[in-house]
Order: sequence, then structure tokens, then C-alpha cells
Amino acid sequence: MAEPSVGVRPPAEPAHHFFAIPRERPKVVVAADILPAVTVLSMVMLTGIPLAALWALLAPPQRMRVVSATEPPVPLQLESWHRFDDLAVFALLAFGIGIVVGVVIWLLRERRGPVVLLAAVGGSVLAWWLASMLGPGTFAGMIYEISAAPQVGDVLETAPVLESAWVLLAQPLAVAATYGLLAGWNGRDDLGRRLG
Repeated sequence: MAEPSVGVRPPAEPAHHFFAIPRERPKVVVAADILPAVTVLSMVMLTGIPLAALWALLAPPQRMRVVSATEPPVPLQLESWHRFDDLAVFALLAFGIGIVVGVVIWLLRERRGPVVLLAAVGGSVLAWWLASMLGPGTFAGMIYEISAAPQVGDVLETAPVLESAWVLLAQPLAVAATYGLLAGWNGRDDLGRRLG
């Protein structure tokens, strides 16, 4: 058995502070947050209504010319690009609403945590669904309603459309990113849930 060499000390043990109070790490609260999470989910879902109304007002219509009584109208030159504009306007509005929702949900101090975050993200997906049903079908249809039968040569403005479901990601992504940045900036183990 080898003897320890002279001058070598064993590794030092970590210093203990006698004045520190040991704290238990906070755990995720699920049962108490279920009812507030359902409320958050339903309230965030209702943001789809103003999203649909704003989109119907801001998204550009597509102008089309009636070329014959039997064939569908033909888009004017460069007007078909508005299909992309409609998607971009919807995505930007949804992203902005998602940032606002993320901040407002973060301000619910006593309910901070993953349960309410998941409810806000789920509500954002439902808000997209509600806005995609109300926007093109109801609000834009009322704004760009054709009252009389068009004649050959007339130029019509057709309601904007959403042709891709990828805009679904804008609002949930903004909510999760905003909430995550605020949680990281907070830096407390309990996210500041305790008011004391």
C-alpha cells in the first residue's frame, strides 16, 4: 500500500455557510393551474376574431377581369402576387398578437409555468383556426361582396384568401418565444410565482 506523498493535501470539501437556509427546488404546479389554463386557452382562442377582422381589412384583394360569361375571371397582370401578400399580412398580424399574448400571460404572476404556457400555445393554434374560418369566409366576404352580376370587361375585386396552413406557426411561435425569453430573463427558480 502506497503512502501518500508529503506535501499533498486531500481535496478540500466545499465550504458550508451556516447562515444559509436550505431551500427546496420549486416543483411544477399542475392541479392548481388546470382551471386557469382552460381560461387562458379559451381567452387566447378568442384573439382569432380581431385577427380575422384586421386581416380582412388590411389584406389586399385580387383584381380580376371578366373575359367571358362562361369562363372564370382572369387576374390582372401582377395581381396574383397578392396571394403571397395575404399570407404575409396574416403571419405578421398573428406574430404581433402572439407577442402581446406572451407578455400578458407572463403578467399572470401567480400562474407562471409550463401548464399556462401550453394552454396559451394551444389557444394560439385554435385562434389560427378561428381566424382562418372567419377571415376569408365571413369578414372578407362581407367587405368584397359582389352585389350585381358582372358584365364582360368589368374589373372585380375578389376577397383575399389564405392558401397555406403554414401561417398556423406564427402566433404559437411568438407566444412560446416571448414567454421563454421572459422566463429566461427572470432567472428565478419559481419564475417569481411567490409574491413574498
